[in-house]
Amino acid sequence: MTRPRIVSFFVTLLFAGGVLSCQSVGTNDSEPTVRRKWASSCAMARSTLLNFVVWSRDRQRFHEVHIWQLPGSQAFFFVSGMTIDADGAPNAYHPDDTGLDDVANAGAPTHWDGIITDRDGNPLIQGESDPFPGYYISCTSLSDQSKKFTDPTGYVDASKIPYVVLPNDLADRGGARLGDFAVVMNLRNGKSSYAIYADIGTMGEGSIALADNLGIRSDPRRGGQSDGILYLVFPSSGNLQPRTIEEIQSEAQKLLHDWGGIGKLASCAENHNPADNTATRRSTSIFINPVNQLRENSSLDSFTSRISSSNISSAIPDAWR
Repeated sequence: MTRPRIVSFFVTLLFAGGVLSCQSVGTNDSEPTVRRKWASSCAMARSTLLNFVVWSRDRQRFHEVHIWQLPGSQAFFFVSGMTIDADGAPNAYHPDDTGLDDVANAGAPTHWDGIITDRDGNPLIQGESDPFPGYYISCTSLSDQSKKFTDPTGYVDASKIPYVVLPNDLADRGGARLGDFAVVMNLRNGKSSYAIYADIGTMGEGSIALADNLGIRSDPRRGGQSDGILYLVFPSSGNLQPRTIEEIQSEAQKLLHDWGGIGKLASCAENHNPADNTATRRSTSIFINPVNQLRENSSLDSFTSRISSSNISSAIPDAWR
């Protein structure tokens, strides 16, 4: 679906200027200079780790996603859209297609991706003692190895845990492992969330809970956002295990602080322009085929932002500064 785009200039105003001290932009005459210097510094310092080219579902169009890193850091970041992943939620898929998501998004007979099957490839259905009897057992790539693979609670629940999805090729090249931590920012409204890397899939995908934190329509069937989502991933930061919301927030907050903070992240996205993502057929980038696709309900401590033509303000927790 097509949605209006908000130029990332607003994000820089939100985070990289007086907003960090809870002031309205424009109260300090030196702020524009500071913002330009900060954004320019990041744009000059960042290097391209690799480029991904993502095809549209009809394979008539594709766009290039640049994967960046800053000197001295293993963390990588990129800007893409977000489709909504329901995998891991016990009520994600139902034989009658009445679950959170369309059963077709979990695969197809003989090739199921988001549903647990028996040895013959038949989807397993939850019993009376399970969270949602009659529903399929939905899985994520990250799971609790101490539980049986038929236990629906052993997977990362998309409706409760903010998680990101990465293509396997990107994770391999970037050094990311399942269970690593991330920070995700919606450049259209300034909302952000801590997250965990919990599923392997397509470029630009996140859980229902992550979409809720970012102010994105979180319906797996009809929700999502076409562009303007900034993902920052911290390779080798996890322990290959699912984590609680509290653990995700605590660990990712420390990683973000050490990396440079939310203001630095926002400034690095200032020059993002969706129009620049158009790729030519002569590109030598990696191609990805399309697939259908903190503390509770927190978006980085639930800060709020307001954008208008005359005033841009926000409140940011002390831990971010």
